[in-house]
Amino acid sequence: MSTKPQVLLVGDQTDAPWHPLEPAQRQLESILGQEYELVGTEDYESFAKLGQENQLEAYRFCLSYTDCWNRSLTREQTAGILRYVAGGGGLLVIHNGVSLHNNYELLQVIGAKFTGHPPYQSLTYSASIADHPLLEGVESFTVDEEPYMFEFDLFTKKTVFLEYEYEGRKYPAAWESSYGLGKVVYLQPGHHAPSFEPVSYRRLVLNSARYVAERG
Repeated sequence: MSTKPQVLLVGDQTDAPWHPLEPAQRQLESILGQEYELVGTEDYESFAKLGQENQLEAYRFCLSYTDCWNRSLTREQTAGILRYVAGGGGLLVIHNGVSLHNNYELLQVIGAKFTGHPPYQSLTYSASIADHPLLEGVESFTVDEEPYMFEFDLFTKKTVFLEYEYEGRKYPAAWESSYGLGKVVYLQPGHHAPSFEPVSYRRLVLNSARYVAERG
């Protein structure tokens, strides 16, 4: 039996419009597997169960790779995430996991709403803040990716620490914030398995996991 802390990974496989869970899960397991045990599921009722008191001990953090652009979570599922994070649980949201923004309460937790993206293309990512702790060991990197763009929630205090360049302008690509007692990180790269291959991005995913897993 594994003694590693468990992580709840929620995504879509059978009903994924653009981003199936399985390829991303394999990459995430290779990045995080030495420190965490990923429990992957398509069952959104896992979100509802997060609201139960014992889930703070059951899962070190929750990782959203949801592809639910055309539907919203139930009130119970939304409340489960809110209780879990506000109570001290971590939330790591990668790429399409921002689709949880269909629920305005979760838009505030994540801190932004997806507004669209130009065509898939080569993008270069670099630090927007010097010496940010989440960028330890992370150098600028280039990868083929969807240049997601966002509208930030004005009521959510956040720190953008990574950006990408598109047509001569810089756009936010990663940020961290808090919600209640919990920590939240959003990472924009993650369209498909090759998105996770740059060494610097793999380090960033690991740094982010460690950060949201911290309690207190």
